[in-house]
Amino acid sequence: MKVRPLADRILVKREEPSETVKGGIIIPDNAKEKPQEGKVVAVGAGKKGDDGKPVKLEVKVGDRILMGKYSGTEVKIDGIEHIIMREDDVLAVIE
Repeated sequence: MKVRPLADRILVKREEPSETVKGGIIIPDNAKEKPQEGKVVAVGAGKKGDDGKPVKLEVKVGDRILMGKYSGTEVKIDGIEHIIMREDDVLAVIE
């Protein structure tokens, strides 16, 4: 299925952290927090500025981003969990 977000929204796939921490301890599923990193899968055209023209988004497809724990709306696309969120909810781009 192909999804195209509208306006200033982006589609993000969460990147799952490894199950083992640096000390070799394995973390069970129920103790894990939601990952705050993700990869941008699709972007919208941008929100409209004061002049009515769309303002391009700063993030682009393929960017790795940091986001808030509870940002956006979770959706399943082809059985894979994604998040649709506004660009304003992106905290940083990881370079």
